[in-house]
Amino acid sequence: MSSIPKIVILGAGYGGILTAQRLQKALNYNEADVTLVNRHEYHYFTTHLHMPAAGTDSVEHTRVSISKLIDEFKIDLVKSSVQEIRTQQKKVILEDGTLSYDYLVIALGGEPETFGIPGLDKYAMTIRSINSVRLIREHIEYQFAKYKNDNSAQEHINFVIGGAGFSGIEFVAELADRVPGLCKEYDVDPSMVNIYNVEAAPTALPGFAPELVEHAMNVLTKKGVTFKMGVAIKECLPNAVILATGEEIKASTIVWTGGIRGNRLIEAAGFEAMRGRVKVDEFLRAPGHDNIFIIGDGSLMINPEGRPYPPTAQIAMQQGECCAHNLVASIRNQQPKKFVFSNKGTVASLGKGQGIAVVGDKTYKGWTAAQLKKVVDMRYLFIIGGIPLVLKKGRFR
Repeated sequence: MSSIPKIVILGAGYGGILTAQRLQKALNYNEADVTLVNRHEYHYFTTHLHMPAAGTDSVEHTRVSISKLIDEFKIDLVKSSVQEIRTQQKKVILEDGTLSYDYLVIALGGEPETFGIPGLDKYAMTIRSINSVRLIREHIEYQFAKYKNDNSAQEHINFVIGGAGFSGIEFVAELADRVPGLCKEYDVDPSMVNIYNVEAAPTALPGFAPELVEHAMNVLTKKGVTFKMGVAIKECLPNAVILATGEEIKASTIVWTGGIRGNRLIEAAGFEAMRGRVKVDEFLRAPGHDNIFIIGDGSLMINPEGRPYPPTAQIAMQQGECCAHNLVASIRNQQPKKFVFSNKGTVASLGKGQGIAVVGDKTYKGWTAAQLKKVVDMRYLFIIGGIPLVLKKGRFR
């Protein structure tokens, strides 16, 4: 029997891939067996998915083969779906086998949070994976084709996006940019197309200063977006949404971006969780489990103001790096380090050539913010894949 500790990483998203990459650099030969489990052979950029969903960019720009990001002599990649986590037995049940572990990293990503709104899980689409955005893109194009065959069916070119956070606003912006091209392609009058962004909260883009939010909403309103703020979706039907005010908006395309919860496997494994998120300790460990780390959308950490950090790619990446450090420290009987989030800034895209950004105490909008968004994206590509990946996947225009 080998006495080499087994590290199993579940998920190759932002947190999981950074954990694996840092481990392969830090660990010595035969110091640990590391296995990375992911349901796909590729890593995809969640923060880019709104573009191929709307049809303004290619799916290929939003993903990269995991084998190009890790050294498969040091990291064993297993393509499979996780079915169950058994902490008592230190086992992970996959769809086609079982893995045992000494250390476990849960980086499974999040799931859409529907808040119990009837019909939402059944009739609304979500921007959560490569396959889901392909479906949204094809569905949108099909609706224009259907409208052209039946001009009386206005719902085919009505679009409802639930949620005005990052994902909702960025998708709405790309969709508004895409509509003129679709109208031209399918010979549809642009004035007939309606894009509704519905948000239960009183304002869009939480975390941004009011003047930046106002700028964003003005930009998108000029692009043809109708905002319905401070009103919740009460029910989702096959071809409509009912708002809390009683208003019905007929639409064949309903996209939900209104919230994220942790993966349900976390709760099923017996961890104490809030909406699938576990309040981890300062070293990113699950309560009562010195050998289990939870990072990314499944982790819950409180900021100095007493509020949970939002589940962003930025925090997941930093957690991945810290998690790898603490795994190595545990194997070597060294002191782990506390996770301290370093906010590098926040950028939201508002479509082609437009955006808003906060970096330190400075704010940016318009073209400058749009360029900052590209810089942020290329920085990530450089971190995980160096200059070759930047040149291959980066957006320079």
